[in-house]
Amino acid sequence: MNALIVEDEELAVRKLQKLLHDVAPTLNIVGVTASIDDTVNWLEDRRTSGQPEPDLIFLDIELADGQSFEIFERTPVRSTVIFTTSYDEYALQAFKVNSIDYLLKPVQRDDLQRSLQKYEALRGRPVDDPAQNIEKLLQQIQRQAPRDYRQRFLVRQGQRLLSVEVGEIAYFYTEDRYSFFSTHTGQKFLVDYTLDELADSLDPGRFFRINRGVLVTHQAVDQMQPYFGNRLALNLRPTFDKEALVSREKVSDFKTWMGK
Repeated sequence: MNALIVEDEELAVRKLQKLLHDVAPTLNIVGVTASIDDTVNWLEDRRTSGQPEPDLIFLDIELADGQSFEIFERTPVRSTVIFTTSYDEYALQAFKVNSIDYLLKPVQRDDLQRSLQKYEALRGRPVDDPAQNIEKLLQQIQRQAPRDYRQRFLVRQGQRLLSVEVGEIAYFYTEDRYSFFSTHTGQKFLVDYTLDELADSLDPGRFFRINRGVLVTHQAVDQMQPYFGNRLALNLRPTFDKEALVSREKVSDFKTWMGK
């Protein structure tokens, strides 16, 4: 069984390669591409040279040069596709409905094993044209209403209740099992939500969870410096009196997010 990995994050490629080696040691990774252009060229070069297409393609949705759905518009894809994705639940449901398998990033060993078992169970059976499935998927995603992210928080200041817009917030953090946020003007407020709940309710384009205890905005990041263990140390504004470290596994995604 041959596989192509389409992924633009080097660390994610290495992790997936290791997982595949562990759960499917006979699987042969015949190529790794990092962009839409590279993938289209790789598939067409292989076709031109008379080599068979891979049995499986592990396909990241968000690539550096756009969404990987474009690949299907530019060249025929006859391989079975397993997406790797960070999409919201409504999109994941669309994958299920259209019988396109997916792995939620970061990819877990058990999930990968189940996907490969599903592939083996369906192997040899007639399947729909992947391009048609992709078209169905896109249509279903486009029919979904956009997700509503939290716009404000009601917090207590002395005997008063204040409504604070999320645009006024620099970062969230935990302290002694409580959650707080700091505004861009340096005001500190307690909120009645865990950081997990906050991360789920806030726009990921605006907030990034750098570790288990801190969520930051772009405006809050004053400086970034390399730190021990392949992490990043951030200087936040207003000043944060604890270490603000980007976890090693989040560094690549954080850099991408900071560039958006």
